[in-house]
Amino acid sequence: MTTFLSFAIIGVAGFVVDSIILLGVVWGFGVGLYLGRVFSFLGAATFTWAMNRRFTFRTHGNNKLREWGRFLVANSAGGLVNYAVYATLIAGSATVAALPVLGVAAGSIAGLSINYMLSKRAVFVKH
Repeated sequence: MTTFLSFAIIGVAGFVVDSIILLGVVWGFGVGLYLGRVFSFLGAATFTWAMNRRFTFRTHGNNKLREWGRFLVANSAGGLVNYAVYATLIAGSATVAALPVLGVAAGSIAGLSINYMLSKRAVFVKH
């Protein structure tokens, strides 16, 4: 399996984590759709970092916290694209506002390639 395909499959699992957290904080705690996405992104990013570390890039560096931080910073570019697509769809579509998982999916697809390239070149590199 190619690293991109593995990254994409883990991204699909990350989408599920993202969606569950978003719906949980929005419906369970009354957090708004925009702030809720911040929480869900952080949860999903942490999940995908751990899975990509283990399965896609198979790195086992000593400083996991530093690597996780690099992953969050590097994936912020894709995360911004992801969030921009999500927020645009939430604001512009009553359907997406009612079913925010659709916005999460569109945003995830939009940020995938950016996140892959930055993860491969800036996060999961041999030191």
